[in-house]
Amino acid sequence: MNRLEKIIQLVSQEKKIDVTTLSQLLEVSKVTIRKDLDKLESKGLLRREHGYAVLNNGDDLNVRLSYHYTTKRRIAEKAAELIQDNETIMIESGSTCALLAEVLCQTKHNIKIITNSSFIANYLRHYQTCQIILLGGYYQPTAEVTVGPLLKEMIRLFHVDKLFFGTDGFSPRVGFMGKDMMRTEVVQEMAKVADQVIILTDSSKFEKPSLVPQIDFNAVRRVITDKGLNKEALEALTQKAIEVIFVE
Repeated sequence: MNRLEKIIQLVSQEKKIDVTTLSQLLEVSKVTIRKDLDKLESKGLLRREHGYAVLNNGDDLNVRLSYHYTTKRRIAEKAAELIQDNETIMIESGSTCALLAEVLCQTKHNIKIITNSSFIANYLRHYQTCQIILLGGYYQPTAEVTVGPLLKEMIRLFHVDKLFFGTDGFSPRVGFMGKDMMRTEVVQEMAKVADQVIILTDSSKFEKPSLVPQIDFNAVRRVITDKGLNKEALEALTQKAIEVIFVE
């Protein structure tokens, strides 16, 4: 775990922590900590407040990135191992998927990412190692994604080997679930043009169902999650022949 990840972990645990304490815990100068906090604040992972680092509040993607950040980063790194240089992939949206896109731009060469997420496109704006194909449609400003009939038509222009997306909830009976009907329709349409469907999510999403069914069990090849996955969910996935890959 690098120093920035340690800072995010500490802020997530404490909700609010001062620069002096961070400096002592991480054994670096206050100047170094302040520079680190500037970087993290610029990415929306926390905010600075009168000598303190403070956990963000709210429900936008920048905020959600800071929750379970280390786990999400590990999931993203594991997913990146499935992708080769020069590959074209499709990513729907979500905080873990945004981290996957970042890891790919940091570690791979000439990756093309097809996405409906303007957040991901903007998140990667400083990287020159990835190409982004941003799909148009009706814009949802809170989620920073496009949805709707125009987007569905654009998805049908492509074929990819791998599709990655997150999930909002899970039911052993129903399967993976989402909280937005239009976004679940996007996932279903993307799955039709992908050979492999891979879900990236931390184990907390398996604790309760969400609003509407997202995708059928049979359409999913793999789930990458952490070892907090509950036994009931693991049994349901295993019975449906879905490969479960765990990270620490």
